[in-house]
Amino acid sequence: MSTNKISRRLRIKKGIRNKISGTPERPRLTVFRSNKAIYVQLVDDTTGVTLAAASSVKIDDAKANIETAGKVGKTIAEAALAKGISEVVFDRNGYLYHGKVKSLAEGAREAGLKF
Repeated sequence: MSTNKISRRLRIKKGIRNKISGTPERPRLTVFRSNKAIYVQLVDDTTGVTLAAASSVKIDDAKANIETAGKVGKTIAEAALAKGISEVVFDRNGYLYHGKVKSLAEGAREAGLKF
């Protein structure tokens, strides 16, 4: 069993990553949360290349809250659609699908990404 929150998240992350993988046609949309920001990347796991990235750091007057996470989701969706990517595999990276992670996913879906 895990002893703290970080080791619990890493254990869950390992299980998720064993099940999903990104391809050039359907890359992996991975999320990272910190106390100050939320980051998201589109990753092609076959070549190990980041295709697009977005974060709340680049948004003006942004804090790490639910509204900002939704804006980041829309930003990454626009970047993906500009590169011709319409479908992705969502990697919540061990975080619960709740709050900021859920808001980011909903923002990306609203902007046109399918997952």
